[in-house]
Amino acid sequence: MSQFFQIHPDNPQVRLVRQAADIVRGGGVIVYPTDSAYALGCHIGDKAALDRIRRIRKLDDRHNFTLVCRDLSEIATYARVDNAVYRLLKQHTPGPYTFILRATTEVPRRLMQAKRKTIGLRVPDNAITQALLGDLGEPLMSVSLIMPGDELPLIDPYEIREILEHEVDLVLDGGYCGMEATTVVDLADEEPMVLRAGKGDPAPFEAP
Repeated sequence: MSQFFQIHPDNPQVRLVRQAADIVRGGGVIVYPTDSAYALGCHIGDKAALDRIRRIRKLDDRHNFTLVCRDLSEIATYARVDNAVYRLLKQHTPGPYTFILRATTEVPRRLMQAKRKTIGLRVPDNAITQALLGDLGEPLMSVSLIMPGDELPLIDPYEIREILEHEVDLVLDGGYCGMEATTVVDLADEEPMVLRAGKGDPAPFEAP
């Protein structure tokens, strides 16, 4: 049965954040809030935890996971970022965007898009996520919490606990969360391309 931590959305309790990070380091799968919706997360190098998330979401091997990062310097460890891309990222992080970038060798091969060798990265504007990432000292491997057959993410942490109490190790209750997906922007090529319009304003990345 999963643990359930009620965590303050603006001032996350250090003790609970540390326990959550320890669960991730120990191979656990967690549910946590972001600036767009609740998500499933696990340790970046843990294939067994990744496979558990795939089973929960009923995802095939082609589904791309996102690396949720604390800041721009962490993104630069896992993606190739030139000056122009850096300026764009600086203007729009933290925020409800997922950016597709060329992966570095730090990214496990199973997380890359096979043909293009790209990876999705994001920096959420959420105090709980930021505190958790700060304690971990590395990104979370993550996907949105959308159950099989549903079109929208779950938003109520108590409902999440009821549905997933035997599937995940921890639910971080940060209150009701949104249900709008991030805006996905492909920055792997010369011109930005909006792949999905979501909560983040897509206008800055669209051709005039």
